[in-house]
Amino acid sequence: MLHSIADMYAAMPEVANTVTVRGFSFSGQGTNAGIAFTTFKDWSERTRSAQDIANAANGQLFMMKDAQAFSLSPPPIPGFGATGGFAFRLQDRGGLGQQALDAAAAQLMQEASASGVIVGMRKEGLPPAAQVYVSIDREKANAFGVAFGDISATISQFLGSAYVNDFPNGGRMQRVMLQAREESRMQAEDILKLTVRNANGGMVPFSSFATVQWEVGPSQVVGYNGYPAVRLSGQAAPGYSSGTAMAKMQELAAGLPQGFGYEWTGQSLEEIQSGDTSTLLFGMSIVFIFLLLSGLYESWQIPLSVMLVVPLGILGCVIALMVRDMPNDVYFKVGLIAIIGLSAKNAILIVEFAKDLRAEGEKLIDAAVHAAKLRFRPILMTSLAFTLGVVPLAIATGPSAASQNAIGTGVIGGMIAATILSVFFVPVFFVFVLSVFSKLTRRDPNVDPQVAKMKRAEEEARLHAEKEANKA
Repeated sequence: MLHSIADMYAAMPEVANTVTVRGFSFSGQGTNAGIAFTTFKDWSERTRSAQDIANAANGQLFMMKDAQAFSLSPPPIPGFGATGGFAFRLQDRGGLGQQALDAAAAQLMQEASASGVIVGMRKEGLPPAAQVYVSIDREKANAFGVAFGDISATISQFLGSAYVNDFPNGGRMQRVMLQAREESRMQAEDILKLTVRNANGGMVPFSSFATVQWEVGPSQVVGYNGYPAVRLSGQAAPGYSSGTAMAKMQELAAGLPQGFGYEWTGQSLEEIQSGDTSTLLFGMSIVFIFLLLSGLYESWQIPLSVMLVVPLGILGCVIALMVRDMPNDVYFKVGLIAIIGLSAKNAILIVEFAKDLRAEGEKLIDAAVHAAKLRFRPILMTSLAFTLGVVPLAIATGPSAASQNAIGTGVIGGMIAATILSVFFVPVFFVFVLSVFSKLTRRDPNVDPQVAKMKRAEEEARLHAEKEANKA
């Protein structure tokens, strides 16, 4: 079977080499297990991505009748699992038994595959296999004077192996191992030919108190956090994020019969634990920018009018990703954080001039409108230069194209929205915020507080000078 799989990969023009290993796989070890490692040619020599090649390989592997085989990608973060995708553990918390657990796992896999959100659903581990069941009649064994511990030790030593001692041979110490000859442990009935020493020192054959039979049973006993479990894996379908796929798995698992639970592990667990920090990150970014602007302008009013434009940029990001049908992933969040600063930058260009014009004596509304007209060309030039600079990210192809497309698309959408809307809304926000603060402090909104303070100081200086002149 491994030869057939190796030949299948060798026929793909994108594959450089394939190495196969017998008796081992990420699902377990055994004579019915195997694994193949495939390396691809350089991107300049192929047209399909690694995931596209894996999907094409799965289309052929799933058609194999003599094996359960599938193609997987390595994990994005080394050390968090053996493969990419999510890691789900279905647990039997009600003691319903292995058959009920397998039935629940089959139901969950079927529903997940039919949802359209999840692809590549699979059960990790080796499938049930033929086993030799040795039945010991303890009453007969006791009648022959044979202890159960001796029976177990004999089977372990002759079918497996046991260390006896070391002996010198030609100047080297060599190990003595006890094990039955290969031809004496080829058949299940060979177990009945073994003999075990009884309490009187005699040798009793296994056939006197034991029988053997073939049956099908689980190759592995899987548990997770103290409960019998089934290891399930899968990945998000194209166009969906890992968070959406994991939420769908939780929704489907909630519909299973009572007594079943689930837990996440590996990278999926880390993603859930760190997922709630994105809101905190956005909040800290906004607060940090607000505090910087407050220190720059020595005011709480102007930074607030600047930060009100940030939702406009975020709206553009969301619309751009919806148009391109891209997922809300970590790369999109990186673009959102960038847009927070870029949107504030456009607003600062208008607010800075409006503040100066107001300080020169212009009324509040006139200063805001005048500043928007003066700064329209610089805003358009800087925004257009930055937007065109990230276009290569939005249309990138090849390795890491998905992450570049997500960042570029979000930033372009946010910049277009922030540029077009900020020219109209920033003056409105500036007038609104300063008008509200003026009403709260009972000041004239058309007079800058610093200008009023300077005029009061000049008036006090004039009065003081007149007073001194009268005294003279």
